[in-house]
Amino acid sequence: MSAGSSKFRQPRTAAARRTRDEHAQETAQDYVELIAQLFFEAGEARAIDLARRLGVTHVTVGRTIQRLQREGFVTTQPYRSIFLTRAGRRLAQQSRRRHEIVVEFLKSLDISETMAQSDAEGIEHHVSQETLHAFVKHLRKQKRTRKK
Repeated sequence: MSAGSSKFRQPRTAAARRTRDEHAQETAQDYVELIAQLFFEAGEARAIDLARRLGVTHVTVGRTIQRLQREGFVTTQPYRSIFLTRAGRRLAQQSRRRHEIVVEFLKSLDISETMAQSDAEGIEHHVSQETLHAFVKHLRKQKRTRKK
């Protein structure tokens, strides 16, 4: 069988699709988390604020917000703020919780707060549920040990 046969292409195609899906989910998580944070801090989330905080163009924000609307995470109206739907708020809460768990786990390994926050930004999106549960278990065990 040649290297160009379908036997060799399928795993790469599946892996590439999975990577794209994970990246899209990571972007959705970052956006809804930031929208929730902006509402908490300023009472509104505008596209220009998202662009500034994320370091992207307003065009990129616009396209991403359109995708998030199609996926049911946000609603918008012309010249108004961006609002999270119930699903968007749930995703933002889940993302925030994942971030907090990863940060606490890294800090339990004596990683500085600053570095733990920075590293968690990448790790939180790629850690499996199994690993996340192991982090929580470790943190609980460590907490019990410290109380003794």
